[in-house]
Amino acid sequence: MTGKLITFTVPCYNSEAYMCRCIDSLLNAGERAEILIVNDGSTDRTGEIASQYEAQYPGICRVLTQENGGHGAGINHGLREARGLYFKVVDSDDWLDEDALAQTLALLEQLEAEGGVDLLVTNYVYDNINPSLNHVISYRNVFTQEKILRWSETKRFQPWQYLCMHASTHRTQLLRDCRIELPEHTFYEDNLFAFLPLRKVRRMAYLDADLYHYLIGREGQSVAEEILKKRCQHQILVTTLMFESCDLSTLRKKEPHLAKYLYHALVFFVLLATAFTRLNDTPEADRMIRDMWIDLKKRNRPLANRLHYRSLAVFINVPGKAGRRFAILCYRLCHKFVAFN
Repeated sequence: MTGKLITFTVPCYNSEAYMCRCIDSLLNAGERAEILIVNDGSTDRTGEIASQYEAQYPGICRVLTQENGGHGAGINHGLREARGLYFKVVDSDDWLDEDALAQTLALLEQLEAEGGVDLLVTNYVYDNINPSLNHVISYRNVFTQEKILRWSETKRFQPWQYLCMHASTHRTQLLRDCRIELPEHTFYEDNLFAFLPLRKVRRMAYLDADLYHYLIGREGQSVAEEILKKRCQHQILVTTLMFESCDLSTLRKKEPHLAKYLYHALVFFVLLATAFTRLNDTPEADRMIRDMWIDLKKRNRPLANRLHYRSLAVFINVPGKAGRRFAILCYRLCHKFVAFN
């Protein structure tokens, strides 16, 4: 194998306070990796720090500079410039575990000797500012470890499990073949990034290692509750884009296990979009949810009706003030057991 095994893309916006921990964790990959530090129009010392890494680690660290376009624009830029066989996004306030990273790279090299995979799944850790709230999302109940798998060999996902960006390492060419182009100035688009390529994934593998540490509890994070409420329209947009990418009726005949997972993920994200919007507890929020369903039904009425009336979404879409309060209660109960923000 020649060239880089993996490209890590690190979108950075005003990240001077925490980006070093992220990049230092990626440097443990050594010469097998390239680290693309995307400076997304930062106004602090992010660009200066990035340039220092580029100068200190030539051939590994590279700085990409762009006008502010948001997280999605940073991923787009990194994907265009990537030279590695595999591609992983690591947010600038997150980091990778050193031992798990070594296992991941070794497995990728082994898999390449067997023809490679489209997707490698690893565990991720909700790493909370309050350590007592830390917990791991693993997939050992879904995948057999360290072997090349087809969708037909996967098992049932639990309601809280989905294949997010933190868990995913993609083959770079697969992402390019899918023509992934994320919307700019849009939050929560990382869910779209993880979802869209799945319809083309045919070979995958799983490593039961806690690779990705997802920081939770930092002030100003996009997953903070008040920010989720304010940006609920972004969640609705991302969910709509996921929905319109799916032709499950056709896919179900060719890849029934994949179609089943994509439906499972759609239910999950419809629930998120509804819950985060209804946290605002206003008639305007209810109108936004009604408009979402009208839009989804225009795009694919049978699928939208199935989601609306024959999934868990029915419970948090009860109209009116009582329905809003019930949806908020469901959110609070879920948050009590899984501290996801």
